[in-house]
Amino acid sequence: MLRGSWGEAMVSSKTRCLGILTAGGDSPGLNAAVRAITRVAMQEYGIRVLGIQDGFRGLVENRMVVLDDAAVSGVLTRGGTILGTSRDKPHSMPIGGQLLDMTAAAVENARRHQIDCLVCLGGGGTAKNAYRLWQKGGLDVLTLPKTIDNDVPGTDVSFGFDTAVSIATEAIDRLHTTATSHHRLIVCEVMGHRSGWLALHAGVAGGADVILIPEIPYDLGKVAEFLLERRRHGKRFSIIAVAEGARTRREAEAAAQAKAKEKDKDKDREKDKDRARERAKAGGRPEPAVATAGVATEEEAVDAIRADLPLRVRHLHDETMAYHVVQEPMASRLARHLQALTGVEARVTSLGHVQRGGIPTPFDRTLCTMMGAKAAMLLAEGTYNVMVAYRNGVCVPVPLGEVVGQRKLVTADHELVVAARQVGTCFGD
Repeated sequence: MLRGSWGEAMVSSKTRCLGILTAGGDSPGLNAAVRAITRVAMQEYGIRVLGIQDGFRGLVENRMVVLDDAAVSGVLTRGGTILGTSRDKPHSMPIGGQLLDMTAAAVENARRHQIDCLVCLGGGGTAKNAYRLWQKGGLDVLTLPKTIDNDVPGTDVSFGFDTAVSIATEAIDRLHTTATSHHRLIVCEVMGHRSGWLALHAGVAGGADVILIPEIPYDLGKVAEFLLERRRHGKRFSIIAVAEGARTRREAEAAAQAKAKEKDKDKDREKDKDRARERAKAGGRPEPAVATAGVATEEEAVDAIRADLPLRVRHLHDETMAYHVVQEPMASRLARHLQALTGVEARVTSLGHVQRGGIPTPFDRTLCTMMGAKAAMLLAEGTYNVMVAYRNGVCVPVPLGEVVGQRKLVTADHELVVAARQVGTCFGD
């Protein structure tokens, strides 16, 4: 019978060795999850645990360390990740100035270390990359949902979300006093490119007067009228909580039209390819492909040319373009417009990466401990290619195929949205 580090009898495990990596953006709770998986896997099931540094890049570059009790001691309350992280994808990784498919190298390194299952802690992108390793490389995987955006489907909550909500809520609480003192409008920007869970929860908890999220496009005029109405009723300040991906109705409509046009172009490209194949079969000479053929606008022509640039040059181009784009963030533009429309002095606070830093809340620590322990148990049972989800207070496995390619978004009839409207919160629609 196997014995643990303190001499206890251990349950037989179908997994002999596991690898753990953290990928994507860092999030409070990652270390707590690594700790729980490592301790339970080792002490309960006798599983050897390897930590992979800097996400999938560390797997490709064969950078691994042995995780034991000493390695995870004292990390429960630490933010960030002791393993490091990156956003690199195995199937499209920058190597020597090129984007290369390194799936085979990733799988080979896992096999070399006799890893039976790769445990990936991350959000939707990480789950998708893990799924590809299983589908294309035959490497068994298991994922835990991590993101302050809380947009991973199949789970009631992702770890890191509660901490981010607490940080954003505290910021809004503090903004109330200065907004009241100076009778200002204060726009507080929180993270959330495509989903508004963070802005919604922090906005409601912090008593924001206006909440703007990507799922509910807003009308700037309606927001301004709402703020003026508050002034007419003697309320001389207002707090606007806005997700960084919030859009006006006009912007949302333009984006929808652009997406529809892109779909039409994709169809046209496929038809062109079909015609070229037919000509080739008939013995005809296919027309030479031109990089910018059929491009309708100057912007598309630039994009087409950019796609042919070497990777390093593209990065330089992107950094240069980003410099121009970030001159006026969305929240700043929103504050400027609202000040012009209402005549009330406006200020902007952007929380940025503060929301992802610091000590995880007690809930996130307990959630990560539960998820990590459940992950170790599933690995011992030989249950692979699933995500550990939190549903109705318990952790359960969800087939990974049901998670990848999906995103959990706020619906207009969500109970918290309805409740917020009932207490007088404006969503700008």
